[in-house]
Amino acid sequence: MTDWLSKDFYNNSIENWAFSLILIIGAFIIGKVILWLFTNVIKKAAEKTKTKADDIILNIIEKPAIFIITIIGIWLGLYRLNFSPSLKGFIQHGMILLITLTITWLIVRLVSEIIEQYLVPIAQKSENDLDDQIIPIIKKGLKLGIWVLGSIVALNNAGFNVGALIAGLGIGGLAFAMAAKDSISNIFGGITIFADRHFRLNDRIKVAGYDGSVKDIGIRSTRLQTLEGRMVSIPNSKFTDTLVENVTSEPTRKVVLNLGLTYDTDHKQMNKAIEILKDIANSNESVDGNFKIAFSGFGDFSLNILFIYYITKEGDILMTQNDMNMSILERFNNENLEFAFPTQTIYNIKS
Repeated sequence: MTDWLSKDFYNNSIENWAFSLILIIGAFIIGKVILWLFTNVIKKAAEKTKTKADDIILNIIEKPAIFIITIIGIWLGLYRLNFSPSLKGFIQHGMILLITLTITWLIVRLVSEIIEQYLVPIAQKSENDLDDQIIPIIKKGLKLGIWVLGSIVALNNAGFNVGALIAGLGIGGLAFAMAAKDSISNIFGGITIFADRHFRLNDRIKVAGYDGSVKDIGIRSTRLQTLEGRMVSIPNSKFTDTLVENVTSEPTRKVVLNLGLTYDTDHKQMNKAIEILKDIANSNESVDGNFKIAFSGFGDFSLNILFIYYITKEGDILMTQNDMNMSILERFNNENLEFAFPTQTIYNIKS
């Protein structure tokens, strides 16, 4: 048995291969055990404490810590084996690369958690919603910057010539800029949105043929939920070269009604109709007091009344129109005021 374990297999004894395999499997098992401890013991204990700091720290370090432990176990298992210098160097650089990227991942999680737990609640309490829009962009920008910096450090630690790589990127920067000009214009469009503040989150806007509520303002695009309930992503560059109508910004919603009464209506009934409309408008809390009513003209088959009223910003547009129309119908019927419809009167003149 001892002789068999001493046999060489790819420059290593079977005993060494077995021991390294045990180390690697052990690293996976330890990682699983630590994950179970985090989930079932440590987190539950942290939830019972009054402070949130321990919960935040556990959420941050849980997955990266387990990953690092697993990587170190694999590294130890492979490092004790006899490989060629080039292969051993490759394994070492690869492990350093993975550990550095894992530390970068840990820092990204730390930044994200700090923003979510501390900055977002502060922004939600403020009356200004500009910070609610900017914080997600800052979060994405910080995460991207940390990943870029961490990747450069990881490549440098792994033995790559980062200086030459950056120089190469500089040479290709012009070509990249040309290829990414649409993305760059979208980013500047996003900056314009925040600078000019034409609209805010949850505002209803009309742009590029779409009508909907703003659900998200990102670095490259803005998402609208249309009146049909569909989500539409619009490039931010559209907002710099397209007319944007902010429906929400209107102080009131204008409603124009043209009511036609039959030609049997006399002047007293016409005055009565106008008084009824005034009373209906004054009685509805969702209607602004600045309404207009006039006997506007003699139509082909009706005496026309122009009724213009304004629904306040707080009022429900559809329900207010419904209530107004129902009141008009009921009150006019009670006063025997008849609505006109297209008719023709034919006179037969006998010769």
